[in-house]
Formats: sequence, structure tokens, C-alpha cells
Amino acid sequence: MLTDITHVTILVEDQDEALEFYTETLGLVVRDDDEFEMEGEAGRWLTVSPPGEEFPQLALVEADNEAKRERVGSQVGGHVNLVFQTDDFDAEYERLLDAGVTFHGEPMENPWGTEITFEDPYGNVHDLMEAA
Repeated sequence: MLTDITHVTILVEDQDEALEFYTETLGLVVRDDDEFEMEGEAGRWLTVSPPGEEFPQLALVEADNEAKRERVGSQVGGHVNLVFQTDDFDAEYERLLDAGVTFHGEPMENPWGTEITFEDPYGNVHDLMEAA
């Protein structure tokens, strides 16, 4: 039986830039930041998650080959990649707007809550939502 989802991969062009966006702008915290070597290849295991929540973690994976680079910003074919929930939509929206986050359109009131989509620096589209 499957019990948890622990990690979700986000392909990025630059791990340091992604780290800055996901921590300093969005407010997530670093869970892992380790250099590794596996099967003769070196890399960096970099994960973040919301404060107070160890899992799931976002693995910020550098697109290190052409196939991965082609998928940066479009890993889910134009759909929302992640939904970030907040308990104060207006305050969080204003905070992120002031931080220069690129939003799509205006906030929408829906039966399930208030939401708006936004982009990370690579075009990955996420959703900011406060549940109804």
C-alpha cells in the first residue's frame, strides 16, 4: 500500500536562482542541499518545502541535458504544476505581487476558493489558493 508522496520534481535552469525564488520569494525552507556523486555523475540534491511541513518536498533539479531543458517550464503541458495553499489569500497575493511574482490575470472567486496562477522564473505555472 502506498502511504505518502514525499518529493515532486521541478526542472529548473539554475538551482541557485530557483532556490532564491522558492525560499526568499515564496517563503519555503531548505530541507536538503547536498552535493552527490552517483554512477560517475556529480549533482546537487536540493529540496524545499513549506515551513512546518517536511513533506512533500520540491526537488529543484537542474535541467542538465537537452531533453530536460526542453521541458523546463512545461513539465505538465500547460497545466498548473503545483497548488500552494494559504489561509490569507489577500495578504499573500499582495506580498508576492510586491516581490515581483508574475501572475496570470486577476484573482478569481470559485466555489472551492479564491485562486490565481503565477509563474516561477522558468515559466512553471503554479496556483495560489485559499480554500473556501
